[in-house]
Amino acid sequence: LRTQQLCSEFFISVNLRGICLFFSFLFILLLFSGSKDLVVKAQVLAGGRGKGTFEGGLKGGVRIVYSPEEARDISSKMIGKKLFTKQTGEAGRICNQVFICERRYPRREYYFAITMERSFQGPVLIGSSQGGVNIEDVAAENPDAIVKEPIDIMQGIKMDQAIKVAEKMGFPPALINEAAENMLKLYDVFIKYDASMVEINPMVEDSSGIVMCMDAKINFDSNAAYRQKKVFDMRDWTQEDIRDRQAAKADLNYIGLDGTIGCLVNGAGLAMATMDIIKLHGGTPANFLDVGGGATAQQVTEAFKLITSDKKVQAILVNIFGGIMRCDVIAQGIIMAVTDLELKIPIVVRLQGTRVDDAKALIASSPLKILACDDLDEAAKMVRFSYFSMHIGKLKLTWGGSGEMNLPIIVQESN
Repeated sequence: LRTQQLCSEFFISVNLRGICLFFSFLFILLLFSGSKDLVVKAQVLAGGRGKGTFEGGLKGGVRIVYSPEEARDISSKMIGKKLFTKQTGEAGRICNQVFICERRYPRREYYFAITMERSFQGPVLIGSSQGGVNIEDVAAENPDAIVKEPIDIMQGIKMDQAIKVAEKMGFPPALINEAAENMLKLYDVFIKYDASMVEINPMVEDSSGIVMCMDAKINFDSNAAYRQKKVFDMRDWTQEDIRDRQAAKADLNYIGLDGTIGCLVNGAGLAMATMDIIKLHGGTPANFLDVGGGATAQQVTEAFKLITSDKKVQAILVNIFGGIMRCDVIAQGIIMAVTDLELKIPIVVRLQGTRVDDAKALIASSPLKILACDDLDEAAKMVRFSYFSMHIGKLKLTWGGSGEMNLPIIVQESN
């Protein structure tokens, strides 16, 4: 609903004649008195709502109903319940509100999006005659059905480009200009609100002969939050993983994954390389976590809290290349986190760069079972093999003669 409200500011044709409800159903009866064709849409931050299932057994997060009373009954079964879709996984998403609107009858459905494309070094228009379905499936099964038109970021979108895309998407001649005008307005939304993607699925030719944007999805560049306060104030944290909330509060870049090896790294590129090398040696990363170039000891502690809040994590690999980031600050944070959280899982630390010797000295002088390793390849092997079974042993290693370290190693117990 919020994305449609943003689009309506640019006079884009959207289906806004409806009501968004949290708990009161009286307004349904007042607004839609006499209506016999309505749609109830669960407002959750996930795709695949139509094929989802609510706790309690209700099927479908988008339901067609035939009276205000039925809309009221269906809404009461959605609000306050979790909806499970292919995108939410087992956690589901709580439905705090529903959007109820009059049903529209499209003659044809299309797909349209504007997104940033690395290969084009800028924005690109994407269109297809096959709307209302998963566009990834269309691209895989029928790539010729996808239309792409790169846009010069300095010059912006031109009317002739939009017309070309509308024609290739298959709009009838009488609606080509109207479809193109909607594309121009959507590009204005894309630019004004620092979006990384604006997706309309479906864009339709309505039974009344107009072009409408029936459903909208917009992703925003988080780096623009400082100048897009209106947009970011709309963020509904109840729709996101609690760890994402904690990461945002601590100014950390965190994405939870399905593996067992926690990662703490500075720099997105190094973080991805670290995950790759963990996979290379047979491990599976439990997260992407970039502490950035100016992390404090407190942020490192918060990062460890995030990592260990995932009960699947059985070991942690810290990989820091200190340029702006000081290795001794990272070491202080690690020691603080391990002490405060009383961590028992193996931790392998690979540090290089600014004040690395001070960092190694801090770790070596601590009584904690933390292994420091200079080589990333070896560090990835160590963290992979450190949790193979249920009992912890000790391995004494040396750092080029600088001292001994205790490495938590889990040893396979024979039956």
